[in-house]
Amino acid sequence: MFYVKNLPVWERAMRVGGGLVMMGYSAFALGGMAEWILVAAAAGLTASGLIGFCPMCALAGRRLQRRQEKS
Repeated sequence: MFYVKNLPVWERAMRVGGGLVMMGYSAFALGGMAEWILVAAAAGLTASGLIGFCPMCALAGRRLQRRQEKS
């Protein structure tokens, strides 16, 4: 892999759910250019949730804490 996951599981689930809600809202409630902008933002949010890597979090230096193994 070319990247290290920097999103915890709970945040990944929230990003996927939020992205799907945003896509649904924009498809039924908006029209024109606003719809396409919101769909593009939702697609990016959903993709980062599915992959587990957020480029902006990586730029900010965010890393997941490793679980300590029991000895």
